[in-house]
Amino acid sequence: MKKGVTGIFYAISEQQERSILLRHYSVAPALLRYFSSKGSASSTGETHTPPPSVKPSNSGSAGGDGTAKPVLSHYWGIVTKRPVREDGKAWPWNSFRPTDAYTPDVSIDLKKHHTPLSFVDKFAYWTVKAMRLPTDIFFQRRYGCRAMMLETVAAVPGMVGGMLLHCRSLRRFEHSGGWIKALLEEAENERMHLMTFMEVVQPKWYERALVFAVQGVFFNAYMVCYIAFPRLAHRIVGYLEEEAIHSYTEYIKEIDKGNIPNTPAPAIAIDYWRLPKDAKIRDVVQVVRADEAHHRDVNHFAADIHLKGKQLREAPAPLGYH
Repeated sequence: MKKGVTGIFYAISEQQERSILLRHYSVAPALLRYFSSKGSASSTGETHTPPPSVKPSNSGSAGGDGTAKPVLSHYWGIVTKRPVREDGKAWPWNSFRPTDAYTPDVSIDLKKHHTPLSFVDKFAYWTVKAMRLPTDIFFQRRYGCRAMMLETVAAVPGMVGGMLLHCRSLRRFEHSGGWIKALLEEAENERMHLMTFMEVVQPKWYERALVFAVQGVFFNAYMVCYIAFPRLAHRIVGYLEEEAIHSYTEYIKEIDKGNIPNTPAPAIAIDYWRLPKDAKIRDVVQVVRADEAHHRDVNHFAADIHLKGKQLREAPAPLGYH
């Protein structure tokens, strides 16, 4: 009886163990060297350290025919099977799976607006308007860079809200009504916007520094706001999404005018939104704008629930609404 590389006890020889791994897994050269050195040193009584972790690459582990094969991804024997496309070829993305891809609803009403009537709503509205001013000055009409930078902030509220609702559910031993998942879905969707625009423009060093500063301030400020005034927090995000819709509409206008080249859509966008293979950047901006419209509805809806004096868990969460 011996303990194998996978951390499980086997009643087999070292050669048998090596043969099994080679037959079932795509093993990295480092792991093969480990077995070779293990066999050569057995007679000298030398001890060996465990082999290094074998991590899958971004492009996946594919065989000669392009089909995905299992990857030994960790010393402890965690084996992940790479997802495949419909044609059987390896899925090229680690950031999302084929089941996460979807066809967006671009017919959503882009002109919806929540008229601010109460003090809280007016405060949220003018706070967002004040935040837009320095953004307009800094980015001006560089909409590609503007989109990329703003998505680094737009992905924060959903994560903060989902995290706080998660902790609340644990403390109070209560269900969330699906809102934890709904807000985390929003955060993930916004993050995928960023992953897409990273393929279009590359941030400069001072823009990266700006992300550190803005995200640090915004994350903590929004967390405090959500803990103390969740209605205000959701209303702010609702108005932020309205501004995002406006920005992406201007982006599309600049493309239509010929001021911004209508280049081919990034491959990650084609797979994530299930766009046609010949899709252009205008198509990408259009589906991103539709996503922002859905986030607008979700957050204004959440704010209205709090306005009625209820908790989010008392209303079914709009899961998958993006």
